[in-house]
Amino acid sequence: MSNSGASSRDSQFRERLLGHDLLTGALVKTPTVHATEILGDLGFDFVIVDAEHAPIDRTTIDHMILAARAWRLASVVRPASNSSEHLLTALDCGARGLLLPHVATPQQASALVAACRYRGGHRGISNSPRAARYGGASIQDHIDDSDRLTAIIALIEGIEGVNNAEAVAAVNGVDALFIGQGDLTLALGERSPDAISVRKAVETIAQAAIRQSKPVGALARDGNDAQWLRSIGVTMLALGTDQGFLRSAAKSMLSGLKA
Repeated sequence: MSNSGASSRDSQFRERLLGHDLLTGALVKTPTVHATEILGDLGFDFVIVDAEHAPIDRTTIDHMILAARAWRLASVVRPASNSSEHLLTALDCGARGLLLPHVATPQQASALVAACRYRGGHRGISNSPRAARYGGASIQDHIDDSDRLTAIIALIEGIEGVNNAEAVAAVNGVDALFIGQGDLTLALGERSPDAISVRKAVETIAQAAIRQSKPVGALARDGNDAQWLRSIGVTMLALGTDQGFLRSAAKSMLSGLKA
């Protein structure tokens, strides 16, 4: 009998994502478990472990995913790269989602899906890591649970990706698109995500996902941005980063004392 070893927000993440439920989360960039635990206690639905832009190694990814599970929180990993080594690290440690950076074409998306899936793909098999309950799951149950519970999310953050967004969303096995506003701003030669060209690109990605009946996610810069993203159909909404939350709270306290 299959037993994924998880429950609640953790194991239901992909199902809720595909159901277009509103999911709230945050990026975690500090290489410790504490921010993840706090976010879980507050009732967030997911964390994105940012191994691409933060000093987070394989061991730390393992610990952060464990912390997320302890608080029944879904862990999504943005790997340092889309290499099979980095993908397999997140998968074997038990991540509930992969946020694949710099996806630009449907061919690339198809190859990445194949690297992350057992059935129809070529993910390397082992039932010894956490994802297989350290051998507690049979090979068959591990294959079933991993393919069923792990969300594959394509991060669109360049001009080529914008142009191919609908084709990427149409790829079988791509569960959602995620909008990278920061890199899009840079790629379009703008200084602010509020620039008209960036807003249009963001809307293009969202509309492409919606036309293919795929959910879309994004990182909100503030409350107003969160409301706008919701208005264009974003349902996987990261409300900030752990560093940003810390900085904002510390700045507010300091400013209040010095006023």
